Amino acid sequence: MRGARHDRRRLPARKRGYDHDWRKARLDFLAVHPRCAMPDCGQLATTVDHIIPHRGDRTLFWNRANWQPLCTHCHNSVKQRLERELPR
Repeated sequence: MRGARHDRRRLPARKRGYDHDWRKARLDFLAVHPRCAMPDCGQLATTVDHIIPHRGDRTLFWNRANWQPLCTHCHNSVKQRLERELPR
């Protein structure tokens, strides 16, 4: 339920920067980095994750050194758990 409450308060993805330019950059990044970066995983990556959550910071959002390829499972479970542990 926490996720559903959080999602209702979030801006739509497009307003957070996930637009055509992002989709193109994402595909380019995944072509070069096709495997999940989580240790002991190695599954096909489907998501470009921001290592440090950008929280609207456009410079951090577009900093490719802050990107990592993740599979859906690792992004939606392992990474979300790690982010909940970060101070806000």
